[in-house]
Amino acid sequence: MSRSTLRSIGWVIAVLVLVGLCLIFPRVLAFAELAGREVRYLWWLIFILALGIWLAFFVGKKRD
Repeated sequence: MSRSTLRSIGWVIAVLVLVGLCLIFPRVLAFAELAGREVRYLWWLIFILALGIWLAFFVGKKRD
């Protein structure tokens, strides 16, 4: 399989796992809904998530 096909399959699996977790644990879905409505109070959570994504993808990459 090509790299793009594997990447697409990975995204589909990740989405299915998230949906499955929300169905198994309804409180997770309630928290996500609350967080969506109360972003002004949870700005620090968004900041930590963005920092984690930045660290995961950009730190340690070799620059040419």
